[in-house]
Amino acid sequence: MVKTGAVVSVLTTGGTIASRGFADGARPDVSGGDLVAGVAPTDIALRVREILHVDSSAILPTDQDAIRLAVDAELADPNVRGVVVTHGTDTMEETAMLLDLMHSDPRPVIMTGAQRPADSPDADGPANLSAAIAAATDDHLRHRGVLIAMGDTLTPARGATKLDSGAPAPFAAVRPDLPRPVLPPTSIAGTRVDLLALYPGVDPALLDWSADRGAAGIVLAATGSGNTHADIVDAVGRVIDRGVVVVVCSRVPKGHVIAHYGGGGGAVDLVNTGAIMSPWLRASQSRIALQAILAGGGHGPEVAEFFATE
Repeated sequence: MVKTGAVVSVLTTGGTIASRGFADGARPDVSGGDLVAGVAPTDIALRVREILHVDSSAILPTDQDAIRLAVDAELADPNVRGVVVTHGTDTMEETAMLLDLMHSDPRPVIMTGAQRPADSPDADGPANLSAAIAAATDDHLRHRGVLIAMGDTLTPARGATKLDSGAPAPFAAVRPDLPRPVLPPTSIAGTRVDLLALYPGVDPALLDWSADRGAAGIVLAATGSGNTHADIVDAVGRVIDRGVVVVVCSRVPKGHVIAHYGGGGGAVDLVNTGAIMSPWLRASQSRIALQAILAGGGHGPEVAEFFATE
């Protein structure tokens, strides 16, 4: 079959899909070129660029910025029909969210990875990569933003979370039809946003410590529908008074988060103190969204407006 002239850019970053097993554990060891060698279609030209070569658990904000810039550079070429990003699944939901937050181009950006290393007898990476390349050329997926292709499923990046550590299709969307407000492209690396899980007996001073360390924002993964202890509410008030933006989400995997409860430590009390509720996005993606908004020069009102559109 003759190639059509359309190009799919494949950006590789490491992860399990590019890993092999060694005596001291699996690690990325497969080059970008070798990764696509067995799955290259006959009718589409592939352009492969190796951006990173790391396990995604070790990815830093500077790396996420580099991936976003690489995607933008590929989309600057009008011959590119879509972009595929290979990535480890540990933090794929964060990088996917960052890309989707700043992706206004109609062409598809497809993220993919693997649950089993490249040298496994039943490696799932080749099939996932092949599906991602096909999705990147699918005109029906234009204007859909960033999607995750794993295990014969396509999951919207916005609202995606890894719910299974070993399943072939580990990601699911907390809600499949979340709105996609797009932010101006910006670097997130210089903006600190911390994430704090709340639990019985959590020390409120952790919020003060975070503010002391220079956090511009804090995301609280609260219990139930955004609830906590009254001492945490007091600490939230203190850090907000210092200019820190606080977003509250739920540690519960699914469901709409609505402020129902008061009593001194409920979500109603947090909102009354100035915290902003994340109705749908869970902790990892709430943190990326807050980081991106603050990095772009936004403040509390802009954060509140963004989360109100969920």
